[in-house]
Amino acid sequence: MQTSLLHFPLLRPTAKQWRQKFMYQPQVGDRRHGWIMKVSNEEAHEASIKQVVLEVDGTKDVISQKDEKKKMPQMINDIRSMMRSIGDGEISISAYDTAWVAIVKKMDGDSPQFPSSIRWIIQNQLSDGSWGDEAFFLVQDRMINTLACVIALKSWNIHEDEQEKGLSFIRENWWRLEDEELDDWMLGGFEIIFPRLLEMAVDLGLDVHCDEYALRDVFAKRDQKLARIPKDLLHNAHTSLLFSLEGMQDVDWKRILKLRCPDGSIMSCPASTAYALMQTGDNKCLEFLDGIIKKFNGGAPTFYPIDLFEHLWLVDRLVRLGISTYFTSEIKECLEYVYRYWSDKGLFCTSDVPFSDIDDTAMGFRLLRLHGYHVSPRALKQFEMDGEFFCFARESNKSLTCAYSLYRACQVAFPGEDDLQRAEIFSHQFLHDRRDSHNLKDKWLIPKDLSGEVGYALDMPWKASLPRIETRMYLEQYGGSNDVWIAKVLYRMYLINNDILLQAAKADFSSFQRMCRLELHGIKKWSKWKNLEMYGVSPKSVLQAYFLAASSIFEPNRATERLGWARTAVLAEAVSSHFRRSTSPDTTREGFVSKLTGDRCNNIESGAKGSTESSLLHALHEHISFLSFDDASSDNLCESWKQWIVTWTSRDCQGNAALLLVRAVEICSGRHGCLTDQKLDLYKYSWLEHLTSSICRKVCARAQDGQSTENAGDSNRQVDLQMKELARCVLKGDSGINEPTRHTFLHVVKSFYYVAHCSPETVDSHISKVMFEDVI
Repeated sequence: MQTSLLHFPLLRPTAKQWRQKFMYQPQVGDRRHGWIMKVSNEEAHEASIKQVVLEVDGTKDVISQKDEKKKMPQMINDIRSMMRSIGDGEISISAYDTAWVAIVKKMDGDSPQFPSSIRWIIQNQLSDGSWGDEAFFLVQDRMINTLACVIALKSWNIHEDEQEKGLSFIRENWWRLEDEELDDWMLGGFEIIFPRLLEMAVDLGLDVHCDEYALRDVFAKRDQKLARIPKDLLHNAHTSLLFSLEGMQDVDWKRILKLRCPDGSIMSCPASTAYALMQTGDNKCLEFLDGIIKKFNGGAPTFYPIDLFEHLWLVDRLVRLGISTYFTSEIKECLEYVYRYWSDKGLFCTSDVPFSDIDDTAMGFRLLRLHGYHVSPRALKQFEMDGEFFCFARESNKSLTCAYSLYRACQVAFPGEDDLQRAEIFSHQFLHDRRDSHNLKDKWLIPKDLSGEVGYALDMPWKASLPRIETRMYLEQYGGSNDVWIAKVLYRMYLINNDILLQAAKADFSSFQRMCRLELHGIKKWSKWKNLEMYGVSPKSVLQAYFLAASSIFEPNRATERLGWARTAVLAEAVSSHFRRSTSPDTTREGFVSKLTGDRCNNIESGAKGSTESSLLHALHEHISFLSFDDASSDNLCESWKQWIVTWTSRDCQGNAALLLVRAVEICSGRHGCLTDQKLDLYKYSWLEHLTSSICRKVCARAQDGQSTENAGDSNRQVDLQMKELARCVLKGDSGINEPTRHTFLHVVKSFYYVAHCSPETVDSHISKVMFEDVI
């Protein structure tokens, strides 16, 4: 292990004075820090326009923005209110499930047990005579919803006009069911429950006008699927077969009722529960349905409750949209709720069902681990069979989104978690094959741009993915309220897929871009004023240094850390270039170190008028003074630079600079001054430093040798193992080191991995998107 940077006890800075010094820069006319910023608020035309005027050597650059200050707080408050009122799930009503409930007779008579469900059916028929999702036409969804509702009305011999409209729709659209592309978006259990509805329609004398060949095909598919299912499997355990209970044959109801959930439902499915109630008269089933119908004013969703699913996916969307920092306490409450139900048996979409699936389990594992909860990947092992992973046992086709969730979960593996390594190999290959075959439709979800989400995950692994890049891409992939989910019918999750989330995220990112442009102006002007171009620092390298910092530390109130990172990176490049150009690098380094640790005050006074090296020393001394808030922090940062220079080599200079960035960020934030206040294990802190330095040196060396991060053999395996260890140290949180400090190490390492992983063209593209291209 390399000798770690020294740990000097520092004091907390005075936050207000420090941030004023860093954020607002010098007054007009004071060119000590190299740039001038004027901010003016002006009324512009009818729209309230805020103009930020940057004056650089007499040239003005105006960055305009629409005034969103009033809108953004309101959107944040709206989202916060939604999260604080989160319950068992905000989900759309299913006409299919409502129809099954409407068919139920009173236990003591021949009238409807739930007349409000019949009213809901009448009130929600679409203009073309069908029932189903109005905004997204999927023929299976319309057919199964419509046939179920027509059967419900016919069962009570009411509303003949509505029945005929529904039958007309079925007759006119039957041919669409023969479309081969339907297999891409197959409703869950359609092959089982649609034939059951057809049998019920025939028994009621309904004429659906489908030809005999089509009927034979429908029933043949049903019989073929049922033949693959052992009869005892339905009755012995909670399996996905119970979701389609209303379509099953030869049911032993005494055994089925033993599989009821604690709330009285059959797998939280109103349709299955209604069918069980009709066959058994079970009072617990009745109580479950009664509660559902009252809550949804006569309607019934396809699942309910769906609490764990909503808690998990809402947090995931907030994080990926880049607005999670506004809802820290609400997210903590969501994850605390999920963690109460976490076990090695995994998770399901609802907490009331003793069942699990790989999608909810993988999402829960990843989010809980990323937020510091202790969770074991053993929960995923139960979904493995013969080297493959499945969502449900005996599923006929695998889900793209389930493999996607699994792959993302595997990215946060710790050392020794072999189950995750196998899962990552499988899910990566599965996603890769589906992308290569252009087969990127999923059986559980119809999102705006699933191909884009999968592509980003494959091309940008978690260890190379910077937060603001992921958010910028996801803003184009997230469909808001247009995204549709698939179960027995199409359904909507109103909190997870919400236009307010999208609007708030776009407004927040646009504000971030304006902030970036302002800060970039300043750091470019500072570089120019310090004449760093003469040391090989180009405007493009300044841009990339700032981009990496801003993509990692993006919060508005963390400008001190962001700019400290960027300026440190720029100066490290300048110093490295100075040493490379020297005819005697070792002698130059020794002299530089001697002058660096000499009388810094005199060097600052005389440096601007001295030699080329004195000018660089002056810039470095001023930088150290600028970042530091007392003598102790100044000495600490100076010692960090000294150690970097002493160990500098032309090959390792970039990787070795990682610890300089960490130290700069921590000193800027004031956290480094709190180390003595923490019960800090200095060995664990040194271990973090060693991992950071080692990983960054390896990936930089790999990039210099022209090797990609995917084709570097043993080096790649070493880096992967160290990345897992770094993830463990950062995410497990048992070292006594505070969370922001641990994440500083992770941010810096991921930025180095990102540069080594991506081509220069990809980096340029990301810079353009993140900082300059408007979010539409």
